Amino acid sequence: MIKTAAEAVEADALPKCYESHTNPAQRKIEIAEIPKAISEKPVTQKSPAQWAYERTVLYLKNFEEQLDNEHEVAMGFTGGDAGVLRIEGMGYFDPDIVTFYGTDGDGGRTQLVQHVSQLNVMFRTLPKADDSKAPNRIGFRLFEHLDQVPDKTS
Repeated sequence: MIKTAAEAVEADALPKCYESHTNPAQRKIEIAEIPKAISEKPVTQKSPAQWAYERTVLYLKNFEEQLDNEHEVAMGFTGGDAGVLRIEGMGYFDPDIVTFYGTDGDGGRTQLVQHVSQLNVMFRTLPKADDSKAPNRIGFRLFEHLDQVPDKTS
């Protein structure tokens, strides 16, 4: 198929995602699920922090969709003995900072502030914090709010 120059530039600016797994039944992030906030604004018009935030939210939601009702998502830290953070919030500060809010294994308030060039996130599961409540699904809430993320170019 022949593309016009405009179509080629537009296609190049849209987000692309590829995954391969040893188990063909493993759930992958589906491009059809990507909110307008991510797909309609070219990557070149986003700060590294916003772009890292949006993609991390997509991975977080995908990870949570595979959890049972007895577990919640947590984040393990790479390169240290800092433990895990039960993710309760996430944000970014343009142009290049991403932050995660939550609690550690002992219930202490925890916040990770990280430069996008150093971003390494490992999602882990932890038993629910409160057995009597439904599991906390932060990835789903963050995903729903992606279209509400302030757009500094508008």
